[in-house]
Amino acid sequence: MSNPATKIAILMEGDFYEPEIFYYQRRFAEEGWEVHLLTRLWGQPSLTFLGHEFRAPLTVGESFESLSDEKLREFGAVIIPAGYVADRLRYTETVGKLPPAVDFLKRAFAERSMVKGIICHGLWLLAPAPELVRGRRGVVHNNLLGDAANIGLQYVDEDVVVDDDLITARSGGHCHLFARAIVDAVKRRRATDTWSFNQPSQPSGS
Repeated sequence: MSNPATKIAILMEGDFYEPEIFYYQRRFAEEGWEVHLLTRLWGQPSLTFLGHEFRAPLTVGESFESLSDEKLREFGAVIIPAGYVADRLRYTETVGKLPPAVDFLKRAFAERSMVKGIICHGLWLLAPAPELVRGRRGVVHNNLLGDAANIGLQYVDEDVVVDDDLITARSGGHCHLFARAIVDAVKRRRATDTWSFNQPSQPSGS
């Protein structure tokens, strides 16, 4: 199995913030990591989304719906980006049923070794599952202060907040600080996992 710290998942939909996504693609590549854009494909082989600032097109051909638990564990981090990505992904056809993207996040949050990154308006996607971040420390865009309170997030007035496997950032303009925190967190987890794996087992009765 490939090293889980070499893959970064970024959820994607229309009206994404182009400078943020393009930055991640280059910044994580500097670490030798793979960036995978995941979306809901609606039965299509790929979908092309337009950005919010410049209407730049970006084609996505990977679905989070078809991702097995085994493949999910190969990722070192899952990121909910800025813009309107989270709002579009929280659509559900059936009232009372969780959106597929939220189901995917529940699976991701169950993997404590995986970093979960939420930036700017990304918290919108957690509204149907507030238990995932209730009581956790984090920051959101100033427009989402009420949303954070309703979900139960303990708001911290900092540009980037690290709370164990949860990393949050204030806005898309802070994506460079956010990415740096994610890189550091994934490397720490990789080092810990490698150290644990290489330790000799204790003899019985010790």
